[in-house]
Amino acid sequence: MPPRHRDTDRVPSRLEGRATWLVSRAYARSSGLLNAGFGAAGGGLRGYHYRLLAALAEWGPASQAQLGRQTGIDRSDVTAALTELESRDLIERTADPDHGRRKIVTITAAGVDQLHRLDQVVDGVQDDFLAPLTPAERDRLVTLLTRLLDTPH
Repeated sequence: MPPRHRDTDRVPSRLEGRATWLVSRAYARSSGLLNAGFGAAGGGLRGYHYRLLAALAEWGPASQAQLGRQTGIDRSDVTAALTELESRDLIERTADPDHGRRKIVTITAAGVDQLHRLDQVVDGVQDDFLAPLTPAERDRLVTLLTRLLDTPH
């Protein structure tokens, strides 16, 4: 382990080297960087907004429930996030003609533009977060994390 320089960096020895601890700390750091990046980009958008816009851009129009399942965002949270995106004209919700209560969500041209701006934020955060690693180490880290996430519980 690298030497610690501040009291706030101290870790009990039984946590050092434990993958679950390190992954949780890496998550906290990456989340902080993403939140700061999205905050600096303006517009009050967060990571879950980005995830919803990315899903709509990649997979096309979807119901609110389908978006929740596809993105892993709770249904009630999806509704609130979509309301925020709709208020900014980044998505449109229309009634599903085949199902009276269902809403179909579509990304707007402004939403696509905003998604491209947020892509640049995410790219910058990736570079900042992974700066200590070589390109080969970055690829290896992503491969290993993907393998961990693809493993059944």
